[in-house]
Amino acid sequence: METPQQYSARILGNLEGKDPLKILSTTPQKIKKILGKLSKKAIYKKPSENKWSIAEIVAHLAETELVNGWRFRIIVEKNEVPIQPFEQDAWAKNSRYHSTDVKKMITLYAVLREANLQFIKGLPKEKFENFGMHAERGKESISHLINLEAGHDLNHLRQIEAIVSKKSKKKN
Repeated sequence: METPQQYSARILGNLEGKDPLKILSTTPQKIKKILGKLSKKAIYKKPSENKWSIAEIVAHLAETELVNGWRFRIIVEKNEVPIQPFEQDAWAKNSRYHSTDVKKMITLYAVLREANLQFIKGLPKEKFENFGMHAERGKESISHLINLEAGHDLNHLRQIEAIVSKKSKKKN
């Protein structure tokens, strides 16, 4: 089982010198493009019993964007605020990711992402060092959260691409 610190290191490792704001700006569009090439069956089919389908990944990204928007705003409002973790599997179950309307979820993801980017880009430079105390991962500044979110995007984009690649190999 991966610790919260191992998770952060793995996710941040996805960045490899890439511009996090560029990643955040382009990921929803990249996923929309992929979705446009797939059948409904391909979008909702789980690659294995314990892995999320593309639709479930998209729903997760939309709800994570909601959480991150809240975190950005509360940290800017009140430096050193506690940050509550969330259990992604419980959210997936409670929000019924398996039967979500993927078109609505990708739209929600894109709209929330655009609002969050607008918020981030409007922040005074000194606010990027404001931080919250995540209950599992410790001190997380706005800058750190931006990097973590960009790495998270890349992680799930790779998962989606792997699912698509696996499906296309089966066709050949």
